[in-house]
Amino acid sequence: MTIEESGCRAFSDALELVGRRWTAAVLLAAQRGARRFGEYRAAIDGISDRLLAQRLKELEQEGLVERTVIPSTPVQIRYALTPEGDELMRVLRPLVDWSHRRLTAGQPA
Repeated sequence: MTIEESGCRAFSDALELVGRRWTAAVLLAAQRGARRFGEYRAAIDGISDRLLAQRLKELEQEGLVERTVIPSTPVQIRYALTPEGDELMRVLRPLVDWSHRRLTAGQPA
């Protein structure tokens, strides 16, 4: 299989999406229960508001995060993993486990 074949291109695109700075942290925060913008910000140390908003918007456009507007005063906006986002996190779980094993063994993350 060459890198130009559709299967390889799709795989490469998926890795580039997940590998963007802060994307994995946003997905992990969602999986761990973050729903409101402030909860994401509190769960992801060091991320700026601008970049968090950008990543949430990108993940929504990719169909991995769902944005719900609750018409109240003030308006509430909640985010949650979609079934596809949840599936992605289940697929990534072995990679998370592998990175933890490397970290505990003293190898670079």
